[in-house]
Amino acid sequence: MAITDKPILEIAEGLRSTVSTPYYLIDEGRLLRNLEKVQRVRELSGAKSVLALKCFSTWAVFDLMRNHMDGTTSSSLYEARLGAEKFGKEVHAYSVAWSPEEIRAVRPLSTKIIFNSLSQLERFLPDVQGVPLGLRVNPGVSHSHFDLADPARKFSRLGVGDLNQILPVASVLSGLMFHCNCENDDLESFSRLLDSIAARFAPLLEKMEWVSLGGGIYFTKEGYPLEAFAAKLKAFSQRFNVQVYLEPGEASITQTGFLITSVLDVIHNGMDVAIVDAAVETHMLDLLIYHTDAKMDPAPTGPHPFMVAGRTCLAGDVFGTYSFPEKLKVGSLVAFADASGYTMVKKNWFNGVAMPSIVVRRLDGRVDVVKRFTYDDYVGNLS
Repeated sequence: MAITDKPILEIAEGLRSTVSTPYYLIDEGRLLRNLEKVQRVRELSGAKSVLALKCFSTWAVFDLMRNHMDGTTSSSLYEARLGAEKFGKEVHAYSVAWSPEEIRAVRPLSTKIIFNSLSQLERFLPDVQGVPLGLRVNPGVSHSHFDLADPARKFSRLGVGDLNQILPVASVLSGLMFHCNCENDDLESFSRLLDSIAARFAPLLEKMEWVSLGGGIYFTKEGYPLEAFAAKLKAFSQRFNVQVYLEPGEASITQTGFLITSVLDVIHNGMDVAIVDAAVETHMLDLLIYHTDAKMDPAPTGPHPFMVAGRTCLAGDVFGTYSFPEKLKVGSLVAFADASGYTMVKKNWFNGVAMPSIVVRRLDGRVDVVKRFTYDDYVGNLS
């Protein structure tokens, strides 16, 4: 059995005596599978990949990721600083809105600074001379299953959409960022979006040195046509003579992490409910935001249905309902899958619930507890 094929509950059972639940478990073997696909696309297409820190910032695995990626992209000063200090290589510094203090601080950290609006570009242009500059462009088209995450939604504040407004300032720009995909695992959909961008913004693209196509492209999904995807990227790059960048966040770390929990109590109120020592609102917030259930891998099958719920006082703190082969009881381990992205970067101290530790299973099978949170962390987060 390959190291990455070991069932996650088997791994968790082996850690009972050394690691207390709850904890996030990142498996470097599973991570490497994604990174090899990222590297393959780079080799075939010439496109570079920078890690989207808004999705995943757990720098304990940056040594591995650095070998297969070209740097990081950020949405704030702190993310840019983290990328510069912990990842190295390229630092793409973007923010929906910069303050004067942030621009002064981010300038020496950045290999590229990307503005969200023409007003910010004009305001801060004197402060960023000598740094390659980019502008976020909103092409007015997108792929998103959720209005909340759709950058092309009505009245969007994300990027500039008017070509005629951008062309007069093209001479101060070296590149553009188009971030218009969210969980897009359909090559045909991506291709249509890219063709639309090429057709509408050709006069601008011809003046640029680089173009970032953003994140949200699920090209590491099992069975995704990597060769055709790479060919599409390469054709775009060659047509406009630009260096293409991708910003894989979720694509880099999907299916690499788990939230390992223990059952604290089992109650019955119309159905069996198992309460675990973690919580949705505090530890997997996106489940509430997007009204989705937590994944399990493999999905349990059996004759015993249980609602699995968190321990906060929020009535809707529910991970989901699953059918287990055996009845859950106090002490049973429950592992939620796909828990690397948009979890550790969003965790919070609601209800004062204990924060999960962060644990990394290295390529050689070693297990490192890289972070334990304590009451002092809770107090320090307050005032």
